[in-house]
Amino acid sequence: MEFPENLKYTKDHEWVSVDGDVAIVGITDYAQGELGDIVYVEVETQGETLDKEEVFGTIEAVKTVSDLFMPVSGEVIEVNESLEDSPEAINDAPYENWMIKIKMSNPDELNDLMDASAYQEMIG
Repeated sequence: MEFPENLKYTKDHEWVSVDGDVAIVGITDYAQGELGDIVYVEVETQGETLDKEEVFGTIEAVKTVSDLFMPVSGEVIEVNESLEDSPEAINDAPYENWMIKIKMSNPDELNDLMDASAYQEMIG
């Protein structure tokens, strides 16, 4: 299982990459493994401004449907539309297949996220 050091992590098993004032969000290798075969990703919040920990979409796997949570507050400025046709790409490469990009309204919230070692410790 991979835990790239350059990313931040949430308790909800999402990863965050930061590019200036934009947060790029996906789910972790651990999360895709727990979900199993991913069959659908639904994000209908593009253009909306959401608070940290609000639901921005759902991810559906053969086993279950899970909510996706905002790791930081901000506006959803882009959705990875390639996941509509091939959601299973998340299973193959979870750190390359991001879900949304957020223009952060409070970058200080990044300080609440975990680094790779803290995330590994959390999942055991």
